[in-house]
Amino acid sequence: MRRGETPAASQGRNPTKNRELSSPARLCYSNKDDSVSALYFLSAVEMVEQIRAKKISPVELVDTHYARIAQLNPRLNAFVALDEDRARRDARRLEAEAAAGRIRGPLHGVPISIKSSLDTAGLRCEAGTLLRAGYIASCDAVLVARLREVGAVVLGVTNTPELLMAWETDNLLYGRTNSPWDLARTPGGSSGGEAAAIASGCSSSGVGSDGGGSIRVPAHFSGICGLKPTPGRIPATGHFPASAGPFALIGVVGPMARTVADLQVLFGVMAGPHDGDPSSAPVALRKISHDELRRIRVGYFEDDGRTPVTPATRVAVCQAAEALSRAGFEVAPFRPDGLEEARQLWWKLFGTAGGMVLRPLTKGRESELSPLLREFLG
Repeated sequence: MRRGETPAASQGRNPTKNRELSSPARLCYSNKDDSVSALYFLSAVEMVEQIRAKKISPVELVDTHYARIAQLNPRLNAFVALDEDRARRDARRLEAEAAAGRIRGPLHGVPISIKSSLDTAGLRCEAGTLLRAGYIASCDAVLVARLREVGAVVLGVTNTPELLMAWETDNLLYGRTNSPWDLARTPGGSSGGEAAAIASGCSSSGVGSDGGGSIRVPAHFSGICGLKPTPGRIPATGHFPASAGPFALIGVVGPMARTVADLQVLFGVMAGPHDGDPSSAPVALRKISHDELRRIRVGYFEDDGRTPVTPATRVAVCQAAEALSRAGFEVAPFRPDGLEEARQLWWKLFGTAGGMVLRPLTKGRESELSPLLREFLG
C-alpha cells in the first residue's frame, strides 16, 4: 500500500455495517501461530531489548504487524491510512543500524500508530470529518518527529469520531471502529482507532489526544493503558482541532500502550516544550523516588453519587484499592466535594470552548456533519 492510501476495508464505509456481528468476537488472540503472536504482543520495551540482542529485527516486526493489520483491520476498522513503503524503508535502515551496533533510542524499530488528528507526513489528518476529506499532512507534528528520531516506525494513522467529539468512534468518512474484544461494541473514543489497534496487536503503542476522556475512555474500554498528561508537557503542535484558547486548559496529546512501562518511554520521548503549544513551558521532568512514591495517599470512590455504576465496575475499583493497599500504600475511601460543579466546569470548557473552535469551521456546512456532531453543536 502506498503512502496515504486507505485500507481497502475502510474506504468511506463501515466494513461490518451490512452483516450480522458475532458476539463475542475476541479477535486479539485469534491467531494460532504462537511464535508470531509472541512478536506482536511484545511490549515496546521488550521489542527494543530483543532488537538490541539481535533476536528479532525491525523488518520482522513491521512485516508481522502489517500481516496482523491485513488480518484484523477489515473487521476492526482501526486504521484509516497506512504508510507501508516508508515504514519498510525505515525498518530496513534501522535494521542495518542495529546490526552495526547503533541503537537510536528507546523505540528503535518499534512499530507504532498515530491518531488521525495529528499531522503525520504524507498521511491523512482528517479528524474524521467530511470537512477535511482528503487532507494530507505535509510534515510531522513535533511529537511524531520526536518519536521517529528515537527509532519508532509509524505504521499508519487511526480512526476517530467526527472532529473528536464523541466517546465512541464512528464518522461519515470511514464508519465505525469496533472493539477487538467484541465487534458489536465500541472501543471508545475519541482515540478509539488507537485503542483498537493497540489492544489487538496491530500496533505496539501510539499517540492519542484527550480533552474529556478521549485517551482514558478508550484505554478503559479496550483494556490498555493511557495517559492524559498536564497541558503543555507534550506539545500539541500539529493537532487538529488546535489546542488553543480556553480549550488549551484541557486539550492535550498523550501516549497509549499495553503496559505502563511503555507509556513511560513514550512520554519521556515526546515530552518537552515547543513554541507552537501555548501551554508549553520549560519545566524539567522529575523522577519520583521509591520513598516519595510510598508516601502518596490514595483516595478512591466507588461511585460519584450521580452516575449508575455496574457491579463489575464497583468490584474492579475495590480490587484496585486492595491491590494498592497490599503494595504498601495508604488507601482510604474518599469522594471529593463539588463533583457536580467540576462536571459543569468541564462542560463549559469542553462544550462552550469547543464550540468556539468548531463553529467557524462548520458554519454553512451543517448538512455535511454527522447527526451526533450536529446534536453536540446544538
